[in-house]
Amino acid sequence: MNFIEELRWRGMLQDMIPGLEDQLAKEMTVAYIGFDPTAPSLHIGNLAAIMLLKHFQLCGHKPIALVGGATGMIGDPSGKAAEREFLSEDTLRANQVGIQKQLEKFLEFHAGANSAEVVNNYDWFKEFSFLGFLREAGKFLTVNYMMSKDSVKKRLETGISFTEFSYQLLQGYDFYHLYKSKNVRLQMGGSDQWGNITTGTEIIRRKEGHDEDATERAAFALTTPLVTKADGTKFGKSESGNVWLDAEKTSPYAFYQFWLNAADADVPRLIRVFTLYKKEQIEELEKQHAEAPHLRILQKAVAEEVTTRVHGADVCTLVTEASTLLFSKDAVELIAGASDALLGQLPIHEVSASLLAECKNLTDLISVGTDNLIFPSKGEARKAIQNNAISVNKVKVTDPNAALDFEKIRGKYLLVGNGKQKNYILSFK
Repeated sequence: MNFIEELRWRGMLQDMIPGLEDQLAKEMTVAYIGFDPTAPSLHIGNLAAIMLLKHFQLCGHKPIALVGGATGMIGDPSGKAAEREFLSEDTLRANQVGIQKQLEKFLEFHAGANSAEVVNNYDWFKEFSFLGFLREAGKFLTVNYMMSKDSVKKRLETGISFTEFSYQLLQGYDFYHLYKSKNVRLQMGGSDQWGNITTGTEIIRRKEGHDEDATERAAFALTTPLVTKADGTKFGKSESGNVWLDAEKTSPYAFYQFWLNAADADVPRLIRVFTLYKKEQIEELEKQHAEAPHLRILQKAVAEEVTTRVHGADVCTLVTEASTLLFSKDAVELIAGASDALLGQLPIHEVSASLLAECKNLTDLISVGTDNLIFPSKGEARKAIQNNAISVNKVKVTDPNAALDFEKIRGKYLLVGNGKQKNYILSFK
């Protein structure tokens, strides 16, 4: 497989330094992408970068994931309006462990010569003194060069600390260190990282004494477009925030539903970026989807592949079954007979006894009684009931003052529907 051609047809190629295609054709090449360990889990905003590494390895090259234990102590100013809080070394180390486990679900770490690796830049930065770093890296870039980067220019009006200003120098030195120690010739990332990545190629060029047009032992940069929705808004967040790869932070059911609910206008891009389907397979799926869009064939293909990759085939089977169950006309009977494993994947909200005590009717229950999970106010809940949008155990309820004497499934559950697209299982002790 040709890596660049693969990225081109998938719409995953933004910019690259000329000469990269020749380098990749010449020999197995080592490339890296940096991941910020400021949380114990990656989220789907990181998935496009992970898929870059995946395709790179499938094309016979060696991928390295850099988990930035050192740079994570500072935080990348790119795309940020304010400086982030510092994290402790112990927190960063714990985050790195979680991130590596997630990367192992995508990359092959025991594949011979092109086995994936994870490195931590704290391992080489911890030995640097301040004066040593200035001599080793700081003298090779001008302030003018660093201020020309978009990540800096966009922050000059609101203010940028010297700590954040130095981030690109640290990331650039990462590239140089890996170039020297692991023969890394390429750094990849999202399009917002172009400035930071090319800072690294410039440090390498100057420290190694290469001419600007030299190709021998040159360092390269490649970026992928940021994934946005058809309306131009940022992709990767749900109503409740980030969609995480960690099942404790985003349930497998919610993860699956996120992909399943993708808009028709967005899903052709998503299936190319986030799955390993071949071009012919995608075109056939798109044809089937166009003939019967109500079946959401493309959405299901993306949801099943990504959920299987992140959470495993067994869990994907359960959440697929749970999703089908919840929207079935026989949902009440299916919940009544569901296995414990299947129930464990359903989105069940436990109604607290204290909140339930404040509920006089159905309006109260689906607003304040569920801690505003279903509706943010009693007024909106009442309006939805009056508009025939609410069902309890698949039976429409039109009285906002309906008493809470519904027969519970398995003696503890109520299935509340809000329109055709939203269903909630409430659990009562």
